[in-house]
Amino acid sequence: MNWTADAVLALAPDASSAKAARGLVSPAKWPLLGADTSAVWGECQGSGSKPYQAQVDLNGPAFRCTCPSRKFPCKHGLALMLLRASDPARFGAGPPPAWVSEWLASRTQKAEKKEQKAQATAAPADPQAAAQRAAQRWARMAHAAGELRPWLRDQVARGLGVLGAGQQQDWKTMAARLVDMQVPGLAQRLSEAGELVGSGADWPERVLHALGLLQLACEALERHAALSPAMRAELRVVLGWPFDKAEVLAEGETVCDDWLVIGQATEERDKLTERRVWLQGLRSGRRALVLDHAFVGKGFEQSWLTGHASDASLAYFPGAGALRALVQELHGAPKPVAPPASALEDEWMHVARRAAASPWVPLHPMLVGDAVFGREGEHWQVQAGGQRLPVAVSEEDGWPLLAHGGGKPLQVMGEWNGAALRVLSAWNAEGAWQRGAAA
Repeated sequence: MNWTADAVLALAPDASSAKAARGLVSPAKWPLLGADTSAVWGECQGSGSKPYQAQVDLNGPAFRCTCPSRKFPCKHGLALMLLRASDPARFGAGPPPAWVSEWLASRTQKAEKKEQKAQATAAPADPQAAAQRAAQRWARMAHAAGELRPWLRDQVARGLGVLGAGQQQDWKTMAARLVDMQVPGLAQRLSEAGELVGSGADWPERVLHALGLLQLACEALERHAALSPAMRAELRVVLGWPFDKAEVLAEGETVCDDWLVIGQATEERDKLTERRVWLQGLRSGRRALVLDHAFVGKGFEQSWLTGHASDASLAYFPGAGALRALVQELHGAPKPVAPPASALEDEWMHVARRAAASPWVPLHPMLVGDAVFGREGEHWQVQAGGQRLPVAVSEEDGWPLLAHGGGKPLQVMGEWNGAALRVLSAWNAEGAWQRGAAA
């Protein structure tokens, strides 16, 4: 891939990282620079006695740096790639130093072990023993539903108006019991419902909706044997019984396409960093969600460029929602591609179909064309197709997006949660904007 400055900055976790990286684009700050066909490396002089060692595996791209930053990629990795894009002649072509070659070798070994594990998991197992273990787990989870249902009835019978700080401990205790009964997914949903109490004028409506979905999960669990395989797989995920990645790669529906990154979001939750990458199949028209987690301060193995498409094979997780997928194999370098046109009425149809297939899908990807982003009073909004959609966007992101659009139509991508559209990216003739970075 031809790494331009814009492509590098698109990987920045936020605008401040991009700005800091620009400030390091000076050869005087880099006593060592090198590159070959697979990696780029350099040493950047910081405030300490030893320079920071930054390196990039171009096959990912994947970043590593010895600095203490918790952002990923850090400013040193971004600056290194910016230097490479602006002045490749400064990078020596000799063999990489030991700290680079050892890191690349460890990545190769990790990939090989991952493949071996997938092959081992895919090996034939005792079907009778597996079925017995599954039946035992379904029985334990059904017992949990039997305890949760009367608790839910008690909350509604008592009335939402009496909920307050005094009831928070009761909800936490019930969530802890659900974890012990091997339904951590229900425990998380119950905890999130408790956090809604008192937050916003419409909190009773949102809490009742969350409790209703919990009740629906309990009813589905009690008759799980009668559900379709797709709905039973969806229920497993809701309950917190995930599918093994090796199982998905071996048995999931495989779709080969040019997958365009239309938006991505990164959030920190309980010392874990969650990254959601939304993809659009340019030939199939399918949408996909690549969901990754990493400990806070650690990076992800794969980096994605919003507005770039890669030839890849995806394996979809079982389930009725048909959104989450794993990357089986990347076949080529990403290339910049404009997102396909999409009408708002078509997006609503996709949302309706997914919601009808599974009521537990929390986020729906929407790609809205001819959308005008604006502000009315204290609220952000998007106007498209004769409709106004409420928008969830921070002030830090909202004003640059408003300037990027300039009151003219944009191609907007966001996550619809049933109440508002969280804008992640937007395009016009002048280029792209993405959440957390300058236009």
